[in-house]
Amino acid sequence: MYPLLRDNIQGHITLSEDQLEKLEGLFQEKMLKKKHYLLQEGDINQGLAFVTEGLLRSYKVDSNGFEHVLQFAPPGWWMADMKSLNRQEPADLFIEALEPTYYLFISRAKLDEAFEAFPELERHFRILAENAVIAYQQRLIGNLSQPAIERFATFCHLYPTLTQSLPHKQIASFIGVTPEFFSKMINNMPLPD
Repeated sequence: MYPLLRDNIQGHITLSEDQLEKLEGLFQEKMLKKKHYLLQEGDINQGLAFVTEGLLRSYKVDSNGFEHVLQFAPPGWWMADMKSLNRQEPADLFIEALEPTYYLFISRAKLDEAFEAFPELERHFRILAENAVIAYQQRLIGNLSQPAIERFATFCHLYPTLTQSLPHKQIASFIGVTPEFFSKMINNMPLPD
């Protein structure tokens, strides 16, 4: 049994115990060592990863060699290069484990099988997709219109468990500033009461 996966799914739809057990049977338990990749740019994304322990990040490397973090996936989050998965095209993203990471993997074929067997599961993934679009839209608006300190506040709200554990370089990349600027910004922030 995978309680974290069950909670994630049951948060949007209701499946019977029998359905949940059959669905869980479509997933494979996997593990990545720190700094190992779930996906590298140019590979074809073959399925979805649901993190049960550890931390993944997705990022793009630009033509100057700078990394741009798109997402972090702590326990209870899903991760994939969705364009590559849906179109079966080479991935644009790297997905890397920032610490030893355990995850449940469902291949594209098994996911399609799950949608056939449990039509209500499509509702779950539709809600996840809608929430992801909203989050990316808000992030884009923030990157275009908010100062870095507000983008950092948004990051802290989105990933409250990561603010103390991630290197500043990773957070800086996520909010779209240099590590040097981020350090200065943090050092100039007022201390909490």
